Amino acid sequence: MKLFYASGASSLAVHILLEESGLDYSLEKVNLDTKKYKDQEYGLINPKAYVPALKTNYGVMTECAVILEYIAHLVTDKSFIETYGTQLFWEQKVWLNYIATELHKNFISPFRVGNWLPNTEESKNLVYKRVFPRLKYINDYLGSNHFLVNNQFSLVDPYLFVMTNWVRRLEFSFINLENLERFDMEMRKREAVKRVLKREGKAHSLDS
Repeated sequence: MKLFYASGASSLAVHILLEESGLDYSLEKVNLDTKKYKDQEYGLINPKAYVPALKTNYGVMTECAVILEYIAHLVTDKSFIETYGTQLFWEQKVWLNYIATELHKNFISPFRVGNWLPNTEESKNLVYKRVFPRLKYINDYLGSNHFLVNNQFSLVDPYLFVMTNWVRRLEFSFINLENLERFDMEMRKREAVKRVLKREGKAHSLDS
């Protein structure tokens, strides 16, 4: 498998789950400004022009939540995803959908300059007002648990970590989000997360 990613983007979630899985994979870094990788047009891989995209034997798969579920189903010995049809399985699906639609998309402001995440004072304020109530909801649900579903690491947690990482990148406050701050710090202690963050390096600039 080959993951097309941009440093610090939502593809970080897929990169982490791949690293946790032990599956063989390779990486292609995408420039989100030029929409190219290795001087090749990324649009030929993913016409949507954003990351992640995962190249498999069956073709190219897109959409972060879907790719996470695909990987989780490949690794049955890791318990990344619960047994189909169980209450916990549907709980994981609910959280994936909530993060994708209520958090991920609300972090992306239409009033930005050039890049995906907000990078003007106006856009940052707008995004904070949108995402804080949703983050607070997860924060309160998480409570003292280490992970979001059944207090066990699963396909949901790398995606949530991308959101807490964006909170840090945008220099938003973790006041009243102490459980999420603890979650973020504990995720950073995982060896797979350490390796991925080191490999990806500095996130693509908020200034572009």
